[in-house]
Amino acid sequence: LGGPDPLDYVSMYRNLGNPALNVPEHWHYVSFGLSDLYGDNRVHEFTGTDGPSGFGFELTFRLKRETGESAPPTWPAELMQGLARYVFQSENTFCSGDHVSWHNPLDNSESRIQHMLLTEDPQMQPVQTPFGVVTFLQIVGVCTEELHAAQQWNGQGILELLRTVPVAGGPWLITDMRRGETIFEIDPQLQQERVDKGIETDGSNLSGVSAKCAWDDLSRPPEDEEDSRSICIGTQPRRLSGKDTEQIRETLRRGLEINSKPVLPPINAQRQNGLNHDRAPSRKDSLESESSAAIIPHELIRTRQLESVHLKFNQESGALIPLCLRGRLLHGRHFTYKSITGDTAITFVSTGVEGAFATEEHPYAAHGPWLQILLTEEFVERMLEDLEDLNSPEEFKLPKEYSWPEKKLKVSILPDAVFDNPLH
Repeated sequence: LGGPDPLDYVSMYRNLGNPALNVPEHWHYVSFGLSDLYGDNRVHEFTGTDGPSGFGFELTFRLKRETGESAPPTWPAELMQGLARYVFQSENTFCSGDHVSWHNPLDNSESRIQHMLLTEDPQMQPVQTPFGVVTFLQIVGVCTEELHAAQQWNGQGILELLRTVPVAGGPWLITDMRRGETIFEIDPQLQQERVDKGIETDGSNLSGVSAKCAWDDLSRPPEDEEDSRSICIGTQPRRLSGKDTEQIRETLRRGLEINSKPVLPPINAQRQNGLNHDRAPSRKDSLESESSAAIIPHELIRTRQLESVHLKFNQESGALIPLCLRGRLLHGRHFTYKSITGDTAITFVSTGVEGAFATEEHPYAAHGPWLQILLTEEFVERMLEDLEDLNSPEEFKLPKEYSWPEKKLKVSILPDAVFDNPLH
């Protein structure tokens, strides 16, 4: 009807659960509108019956039914509208194993359930519709500690642990907003025996985040605007080419994904029906595009080698740097920060990543507003020691600066206001 909400409607069902499987009674919510409901190009482009319908998925949510509750609470519908708004605006789709940092109780109460993981709905299989294929991704509410564990390791690993703890989700991953303990408080063994071991063995499957970040080229004075090497406030930064944008978007799309192999396949692994399908594992991680053997620079933007760079992050983004170094680069992978306020992107790569334009000889390279930084294993280990206090945010005073003069690298952790207000 042309209203502001992206979803046409949300169905709410009373699900009796399954006592034999230890599944309690709950409310089951299903969205309509992320997939193509009409086939007439009014909302989604109709691309045929074989591909994904619209964005290729709908959201579901299972909420524990409280004793005496005769009608389902409506706040989950608002939550789904919020997630759908993000998908429509960003055109980033969700995949099983992805996480969503929400930073707020999902029902606006005092609950510890403040973030989400996404997984396949246990009852609803993908369906073939006249307008394409639709899969059903279930929202699972989690505590902050569980979200951090998913970031450090992978979403599917944490979802498996939640399935084994009845009060934290059980086999159908039902969200209980009154849950007062994390799975690690309920069973302290889980952190050490499963998560820590998993991080050490597998590294992290988080390949990128949308973040408040920026970078400056310190190689030449900022007043030299002739070549505009610096992505600086007040000047119009060059836009990323379509190929670069798609490549970074694909990195972020993959998010967290189950992968028992020590090295992820190339980040542009082929997608069918909105799901990721791993190709044969490669020895090295790769930044290459599916359609080409190497990155082809946009003809109007040359790749530049930089002598010295200054990286800027807000506190939340900065807290992920140790994860990026330990969970990704030490496992031969890459990690991308994509600015939520513009085209700027920062990708850290290890020496084992193929297809990068940063090299050991020229470790800092930029392609328009996309900066790549290549870090050797030895330097990563040193940075981890120097950045140790990033793991204790409660003792943090902003702004905070870290510097490695011989590497000509500087990292600043700055207040959010610097990124929210370009005049700072």
